[in-house]
Formats: sequence, C-alpha cells, structure tokens
Amino acid sequence: MTSLRFGVNYTPTRGWFHHWLDFDLDEVRADLDSIAELGLDHIRVFPLWPLFQPNRTLIRPRAVEQLVALVDAAAERGLDVNVDGLQGHLSSFDFVPSWTTTWHRRNLFTDPEVVDGQAAYLRTLAAALADRPNFIGMTVGNEINQFSAAPHPDPDRVAAEQAADWLRRMLDACEKGAPGRLHLHASYDAAWYHDGHPFTPAHSARIGAATAVHSWVFNGTAQRHGPQGAATELHAAYLIELSKAWADDPRRPVWLQEVGAPAPHIPPERAAAFTLATLEHALDCPDLWGVTWWCSHDVDRALADFPELEYGLGLLTNDRRRKPAAEALAAFVRDRPPHTSRGPAPRTTALVLDVAAELDGGERAAGPDRAVCAPGGAYFEAWMRAATRGLRPAVVLAERAADAAHLAARGITDVLTTERIG
Repeated sequence: MTSLRFGVNYTPTRGWFHHWLDFDLDEVRADLDSIAELGLDHIRVFPLWPLFQPNRTLIRPRAVEQLVALVDAAAERGLDVNVDGLQGHLSSFDFVPSWTTTWHRRNLFTDPEVVDGQAAYLRTLAAALADRPNFIGMTVGNEINQFSAAPHPDPDRVAAEQAADWLRRMLDACEKGAPGRLHLHASYDAAWYHDGHPFTPAHSARIGAATAVHSWVFNGTAQRHGPQGAATELHAAYLIELSKAWADDPRRPVWLQEVGAPAPHIPPERAAAFTLATLEHALDCPDLWGVTWWCSHDVDRALADFPELEYGLGLLTNDRRRKPAAEALAAFVRDRPPHTSRGPAPRTTALVLDVAAELDGGERAAGPDRAVCAPGGAYFEAWMRAATRGLRPAVVLAERAADAAHLAARGITDVLTTERIG
C-alpha cells in the first residue's frame, strides 16, 4: 500500500467552473499556491463537458491545451491531478452539451452515437495527459449517476446491466488514452442508499481501478443525528466500509473522493472539529487510498442561484484566506504519525448486511434493497450503534458471511447480526 493521499477538489476563485470560458492561468496559479500551502498533494479538477465538446465531433483543442496547462501548473507546485471528464453535474447545476438535449434529446447512457462521442472525449483528455508524471488518472464524471433516475427532473433511464456496460466502455476509453493510470468512476450515494437505483454498489466496488465514495451528511444523517452526533462524524467511514462488502478484491483501494462540512448542517464554528473527526474515523479504515476534501475555495457570492450551502464549502475564502477547517486539515496532514505500509489494523468484527431481495422463482435481484443502508435505515443505525460501542465494524454481505476464505482475506474473525447489536 502506498502512502495515503490528501487533496482537495479544486473550485476556481474567479468564475467558479465557468473559468474555462475566460481561462486565466495566473489566477489558476494563485489558487494552486493557496492549495499547496496547506500541505496537500493532489487536486481533482472539472472540465465543463459542453465547453470542451460543444459538438459531438468537435473536442476543442484550445480547451484541452488549457487543461494541460492547469495540470502542468499543478506539477510546478508539487500537486498531482485527477481529471473528471463528463461534467455533467456540479453543485446542483447540470452541464450537458446541446447535442444531447431538446431537439437532439438522446439518452446519455444508451444512445450509440452519444456513447461513442463520450468515449472519444474521455480518450482525448486522457491521451493529452498520458505523459504527465503528475496525472493520477480519469474519473469518468462527477456523480453522473444522478442523471439516471429520480429525483432528477428529466432522467435518462437505464437498466443496471446497461449502466455497467456504459461504465466499462467509458473506463476502457480512459485506459486507451492513458494506459496504466488510476481510472475510476464516481456515484453520489443513491448507488448505496436508494432502492432500484440503476447504478449499484457492485458497479462502484467492482468496476474501475478503485472505489470512490462521496460522503455528504446533508443526506439525512446530520438532520437525524445532529452536527455533533457520532453518526455524523462516522458517516464517511461507514461509506468506506459499506463499499467493501461488494468488492471482490479484499484489498481494493477506496477513495474518499468528496467529503465536506456543509452549513447549516455543520455550523461554521463546528467545521474544524467535524473535519478532524471525519479524518480520524476515515483513516481507521484499511485500504483507504486517500481523502479529497470538497472543496478548495468558496463560491463567489456574486454568482447567483446556488443552494445556500454551496457558497461556503471551501477550505479557503474566495480571496484565498484560510478558514478554520483549512487550518485543521493542514495541521492534521502535517502532524499525523508517519504512514506505514500496514495501515490500520483489520476490522475483525463484521456486521451482516442482507440486501439482495429475492425475485419470483428464487432468483436474486440485480439491484439490491438498499434503503436499510441509508440514514435512518435499520442497518445504518445498527452499524452506528456498533461503532459507538467500540467494535470497529466491517460490513459483510449475508451471502458471504459463511465464506471462510472471504472472511480470512479481509481479516474478519467475528460475524454479528444486527439483532445481536440491539
């Protein structure tokens, strides 16, 4: 296992992600300086898909050059870069090109021409960065699963099998562009928590080079348990451990790719304490690749129509001043004990999760019954009770709970049911 990574999702101070329209490398460099000064080692960046590929057969060379310039500027400051391709969705706004909407309305996941265009785009971005030593790899898109089902107002419906095919096609395009890099995909937590959602836990845990989890406590966790509640501070660790239940590789890396302190669910005066608690719990999870905080800088309040919580999520203000959470993160990274190749001890106690509902005829459903895993669900609450009692629970699927080889590979020696937790 390599050293743990600590980074941030880069939100430009000038123009937010619209900065690609008026790209100013000096402003980017100033932003990156303020990030590097926190002692972080990587950023995750977000090209806006409609600006980079405004026509299905036009991937703008100048836009790609600007992305490369950003990656090179990051390298000068000791920062590695992950690139999200299909944006897709950011901070409540959708960014999809005109060749997929209105008069050209076509399904993002199943239309052959759209899929071909997406693959060409991802391959092009990856290939442009393939020779950059600080290029980590591609993420297919930011929570693009939100396009596939409710509550999206105009979803691109897709079956679970089709979603898996689409993910593999996109990741294959990334690999062709930049062989051997860390290419993965990322879903918002509907993949883990929503019954019937077509992007499944198995997709996240088995497709791609690593599992990405995005931890947001405004999903009902903080509302139910409060800003100082144990479940609120443990939520990221819970998602990390939940993801491992579906992984076929017991040592598959898990990337906490988004986590933040959203006000008012986490009051600003509590943001630093929440940051430290979240990090401490997450780092107690074996096989963690790294943590990438959301986000680097606040959204400029001159920009309209964002949900209120989005404006203040930055570690730094819009004029690049550190906030308390930034100081906490910087101190944590600076002062934490040296990493060892072993990482944290295995979680020897596992709580059994039974989510695979049976269909008529005894077959198991492809999309598991996930509501029990969500905040307020029976499994979620039982796991949290176990964690607060000091059990350090792992998660094991019911169909694997008697598999001695699987348990041994994960270091699990004791298997508990939710009934035993009470």
